[in-house]
Amino acid sequence: MIVAIIPARGGSKRIPGKNIKIFAGKPLIAYSIEAALQSGLFEHVFVSTDSPEIAAVAASFGAEIPFMRPANLADDFTGTDAVILDTLNLIKKNGIIAKYVCCIYATAPLVSPKDLKLGFEILCRNKACSAFTVTTYPAPVFRALKINALDRLEMLWPEYRIKRSQDLSEALHDAGQFYWADVKKYLKEKTFWSDDALPIRLPRSRVQDIDTVEDWEMAERMFSLIKR
Repeated sequence: MIVAIIPARGGSKRIPGKNIKIFAGKPLIAYSIEAALQSGLFEHVFVSTDSPEIAAVAASFGAEIPFMRPANLADDFTGTDAVILDTLNLIKKNGIIAKYVCCIYATAPLVSPKDLKLGFEILCRNKACSAFTVTTYPAPVFRALKINALDRLEMLWPEYRIKRSQDLSEALHDAGQFYWADVKKYLKEKTFWSDDALPIRLPRSRVQDIDTVEDWEMAERMFSLIKR
């Protein structure tokens, strides 16, 4: 059985009500739910939340909310893996034994059914524990700067100052859209960042983390261009 789990707790601080705030005409979480359903991959699309309001919105778009998330897993410090592991355990008690799981973030309006299918193919083809979305940095990460204690600029890695950008190793970062896992292996590793994690590469034009109001506005602009 293949299941999707969308973590969506209440209590967002920087963007109040973020998971169900209206984004381009629909609640933000709706895009993740719809992409999962449209992919045709999943027997169940679950939402893990502690918020009755989020649960109601998620259910209206076709997600299942078989139980509310416990308070000890709904604070500012609980990681994604703890929520996914808890959900897998609870659905197993209800007779739903997943072979593969995909964690899809509720704040990923640019996620597509095509990419979800690609990720699953990558995971299965390579028989790995996990695979998740990544993208490139817009500038060479090894040329990164910081402001020191004297309020002056200095390089994080000064040894790369005179290196040509084409001679620097490619650097990727977590795109924050979705994470696939073979459940049997995942229950042993207990993290999507497994030793054999595979990349699901996305272009930067379809990646935008949404943590601040500026992020939200940028994501709306990107979305409007993609959906034209």
